[in-house]
Parts: sequence; C-alpha cells; structure tokens
Amino acid sequence: MTQTTDTTEIEAAAFRRLLAHLMQERPDVQNIDLMILAGFCRNCLADWYRDAAAGLGVEMSRDQARAAVYGKPFAEWKAEHQKPATPEQLAAFEAARHAHPQDG
Repeated sequence: MTQTTDTTEIEAAAFRRLLAHLMQERPDVQNIDLMILAGFCRNCLADWYRDAAAGLGVEMSRDQARAAVYGKPFAEWKAEHQKPATPEQLAAFEAARHAHPQDG
C-alpha cells in the first residue's frame, strides 16, 4: 500500500465516521445549529461530496449526493429529524453568516 492509498483510506474512514456520528448518533442536532457553530451542515457535506465526485468525472445529482450523506432520501430524513428553525436560531444564523461570510 502506498502512502497516498493509506491517506485516502484514512480520510475515507474518518468521513464515514463523521457521517455515522451525524446521522446515527446525533440526528437531533439541527442543520441550522451546525451552520451557526461550525459554518457547515449535512447539506454542505453533500455538496462537497458531489463536488468531489465531479472532480473525479462522476456525475451526481444533488439528491443522489444528499442520499449518500443522509443514508436515505433527504425528504425522508428531514421529515423524521428536522424541526422548523426558531426565531432565535434564524437570528443566530444571520449573525454568524455576517461574522463569517462564506467564500465563493
């Protein structure tokens, strides 16, 4: 095994553990709270996943990428776990967005 292969396998394992943590161990953590605190959420991970696929020449729809991250269709996961954002969450999200604007 080469160092590049080792690194890729380690990164893939870490990514799978992150997904398992977010999807199985902490589905109660709302995406908006992740955005407020960390600047990314499960949907961002799906976008990055799709971008990585495109970089390798693999076509993937937004829905396919979200299903890969959520482990099921996004609408199904959302209905089971996502709650409407509170006014406090929306205000905190706006404050965080202005304090740390995303690049590009």
